[in-house]
Formats: sequence, structure tokens, C-alpha cells
Amino acid sequence: MTVLAQVPTGSGQPPPTPPAARSGRHRLLPYLLLLPGAAWLLVFFGVPLVQLAAASLYDPSGSLSTGYAFTWAFGNYPDVLQAYWPQFLRSFGYAGVALVLALLLGYPLAYAIAQKAGRWKNLLLVCVVAPMFTSFLVRTLAWKTILSDNGALVGLLRDVHLLAPDGRLLATPFAVVLGLTYNFLPFLVLPLYASLERLDHRLLEAASDLYASPLHAFRRVTLPLSMPGLVAGTLLFFIPASGDYINAELLGTPNEYMIGNVIDSAFLVRLDYPQGAALSFLLMAAILAVVFGYLRRAGTEEVL
Repeated sequence: MTVLAQVPTGSGQPPPTPPAARSGRHRLLPYLLLLPGAAWLLVFFGVPLVQLAAASLYDPSGSLSTGYAFTWAFGNYPDVLQAYWPQFLRSFGYAGVALVLALLLGYPLAYAIAQKAGRWKNLLLVCVVAPMFTSFLVRTLAWKTILSDNGALVGLLRDVHLLAPDGRLLATPFAVVLGLTYNFLPFLVLPLYASLERLDHRLLEAASDLYASPLHAFRRVTLPLSMPGLVAGTLLFFIPASGDYINAELLGTPNEYMIGNVIDSAFLVRLDYPQGAALSFLLMAAILAVVFGYLRRAGTEEVL
């Protein structure tokens, strides 16, 4: 007689999941993790952006009290560009000059912290980031006090004849550019530090063994390896500096106003929403054009 052994199946455990189902869930997991962030961006960025685009096409003859009519008024764009193109050029000019100054200050600073600071590295990083712990407005007001006509700096420059007796620093393009440079400098230094801190010293030693001068080694080794941080830092500096309005408001005069000041006035003073929205979109388009052109020129894919 043959006895067939039965394997018990009532162990209480579910049957194993097929491999195809497990792989399907694993493929969906990244998209599920993206859902909260995507929903946040849609609600707090996408929807306001669509509303701003609609406001830029309102009939400019309307008002906040009587209401605005949506009339596909594309003429708002050439009108505001013709009226405020000097402020656009001034914004990009000030931001560009401030960026050059920030590079001259920030690159040596980031290199010194990353490669030469030793045990002082953490303290120097705290010093770079410390101004960000205070309000942007407070920092700019501090510079207004430093550059004031009765301040110690102006008095010293007049005493050594570097400034005319009736000369001033406040309410000048110099003050606005200085404020932009100071306020946004950490956004440039930190990405640069992150790239330079990972620099392989063996490459510099190899360049020295091949009789490369320090300048040549910098151009052929250090600078190319720091390009991802350099590109990221310049973008993080230039984009907010182009749209800034606080520095021009506090450190300049209406002659130094940037396009951010015009947008602020359109929305909050004149309540001209179609004009403010059109200016905002033009500024965003101009910044995007500059950014994509810069990335194409830099040829750095690591920051994309």
C-alpha cells in the first residue's frame, strides 16, 4: 500500500507574492514618494503662477475697486517693456557687477576655508552663514547706517581725501551694488566650498610634478573641478539679486530703482495688477533666458 504524505497548508501565512507584483510596487514607490512634494508645488506654485498669468492679460483700464475684465490683453507686455526697460537693464547691470565682486571675494574665501583653514574650517563656515541668521531687512539697514553721510566710514574717506568733502556713499549705485554683494554672498560661497572641499590634492601634486606653475595648475585643475559649485553659486546669487528691491529701496534713490521696485509699486502702491503681473512674467522670462544661455555656455551638466 502506498501512503501519500499531505503537506499542511493551514499555517496561517499568506501565500508568497509573485515577483512581478513586487517589482511593480517597487517601480511605483518613487512616484508615490513624489506625490506630496508635487502636490505642494502644484497648490502653492503652479496655481498662483496661472493666476498671475491670467492677471497679466486683464484689461488695463480696470481697477481693484471696479474689477478687472479678462480680455487677452497681450498689449500689456510691450507697454510695460517700453515704459520700464531702463529698470530691466539696471537690474541686470547691478546684479552682474555684484556677481563679479562676489566672485572676487567669494572664490578665494571658499578656497581658503576648504583647503587652508584646517581646524578653523567650521568656525569660518559659521562666520559665512551667521549673517543669514538675521533678517535681510536688518542687514540692509545696518549698511544704511554704515554708509550714512555722518558715519565713521564716510568721515574717514573724507579725511584721507578718497572722498570729496561733499561726496557720499549712500544713495548711490555703489551702495546698491555693495548691498547686493554682501546680502547674497553666502549663496555663492557655500556651493563653491562644497566643490573645492572635495578637490583631490593628488591632482595638484601631479600638476606640480609636471612643472606646472600655480596659475597654470589653477586654470587646468582647480577651476575645472570647481565648475559645478561655481555655476550653482553664480545662479543662486544672480537670480535673487536680479529681482531684489530692498537694497535699492534702502540704499539708493529712485534713480537707482530696479525692476523689483517697479513691481512692488505696481502691486502694493498703485494696485495696477495687470502691469505688475506682466512685469513679473517678463522678469521671469528674462532671468530664464540668461540662466539657460549661461548653462549652455558653461557646459556643466552636473548642476542641471
